Amino acid sequence: MDGVKHIIAVASGKGGVGKSTVTVNLALALAAQGYRVGVLDADIYGPSQAQMLGVEEGVRPQSAGNDKFLPLQAHGIQAMSMAFMVNTREPMVWRGPMVVGAFQQMLMQTQWDNLDFLLIDMPPGTGDIQLTLAQKVPVSGAVIVTTPQDIALLDARKGIEMFRKVNVPVLGVVENMSVYQCEKCGHEAAIFGTGGGDNIAQEYDTRVLGRLPLTLSIRELTDSGRPSVVSEPEGAVSKVFATIAQQVADSVGTREGGGPTISFSE
Repeated sequence: MDGVKHIIAVASGKGGVGKSTVTVNLALALAAQGYRVGVLDADIYGPSQAQMLGVEEGVRPQSAGNDKFLPLQAHGIQAMSMAFMVNTREPMVWRGPMVVGAFQQMLMQTQWDNLDFLLIDMPPGTGDIQLTLAQKVPVSGAVIVTTPQDIALLDARKGIEMFRKVNVPVLGVVENMSVYQCEKCGHEAAIFGTGGGDNIAQEYDTRVLGRLPLTLSIRELTDSGRPSVVSEPEGAVSKVFATIAQQVADSVGTREGGGPTISFSE
């Protein structure tokens, strides 16, 4: 793809594990380390990156000519989503071929501007979108998001197996909602269980890239369009995402690149 060095799929195999939240914060963490980063929201039925990036309803991409359109800019990263094309209150009542066509348009007809990383926020499952991505463009790697819960791990395994079948390397696992942290007293409780990320990483000879707590602030900041890495760049959650970003960049051999870092605290 013109204008893109590395494509990273962020997937889960199932919904509700915080994959989109991980995607947007990982993108911002990579940008803070000096990389040029874009996010493609591949969830046609339920796009969420527009709200997470604070893009107002009704803002549309501009034409770049030659059947191309320009990605929107938010918090220093480039972004494209079906939410930028349609009224987000209206459901996308489309069959599979239409969904795949829309995804291919966003992927191939967006004029990405010299990206080091394009993060693909994958929809749940292991179906048409996932196969289309693997068949159409070279994917540098996949990051699997899961919670420690056994039910989530069942689908995370399917996600890993799918990427292996299409020869996409799995860079590692992010264990989200690892521990609940009480906002008032600081008490921690592993309400979704423990060791799930370690178990699946060991089973598939990969690694745990990071563990994220279940906290109210992550949800509130993401819903407000200013994710944790932007709002609290020196916070504990942002430091976890910085570590994950470093490992992702190391995995695809780009640490010698980069440029001026983005300071979200300014």
